Amino acid sequence: MAAPPSIALIDYGAGNLASVRKAFVAAGALLSTPEHPSDLDAVAGIVVPGVGHFGATRSLDAAWRTGITRRIADGCPLFGICLGMQWLFEGSTEAPDVPGLGVLAGMCARLDDQGGALKIPHVGWNARDVAPDSRLLDGVAPGAYVYFTHSYAAPVTRATVATTSHGGRFAAAVERGRIMGVQFHPEKSSDAGLRMIHNFVALCRH
Repeated sequence: MAAPPSIALIDYGAGNLASVRKAFVAAGALLSTPEHPSDLDAVAGIVVPGVGHFGATRSLDAAWRTGITRRIADGCPLFGICLGMQWLFEGSTEAPDVPGLGVLAGMCARLDDQGGALKIPHVGWNARDVAPDSRLLDGVAPGAYVYFTHSYAAPVTRATVATTSHGGRFAAAVERGRIMGVQFHPEKSSDAGLRMIHNFVALCRH
């Protein structure tokens, strides 16, 4: 049996990592929490989780951004979850002075509450326009429900592989090469979310 892939779970103080760690271990991954960007050299994949304010990503400074982008250039898969997916973009209007990783074009912005008619944060998701060739969403049925809660979202771009709407259409999942992200929480999304985690772990094995 092949050894489990070593995956770095980036801890920048934005949320409890316990449920994410548990889900990835159940999918067959060996999780580590790097303390320095150089620790990424030995891993087969990188996961950036997170909840809350975009300003929390400030601690992912230039050294971390350089270390992660260097590993991406080496072919290392990267998976952003919730706030971690927003960080893959250039930034967010929630914290305009904090740069994102910038590997995906566009700025994240607050959901439109339609003058108070819609509740923010948005909770619950129904996928639409799922790309048929997405490796992350392989085996996940269009329309599968997953769990998330968020007030900001990423724009729909060429990297978008699933969308949904709440005060406007936005990216629910993105994928460009080995760079992937979801706005929701796959670790809390039953079979559909666990399938995505398994798909990412399988990519890290290869």
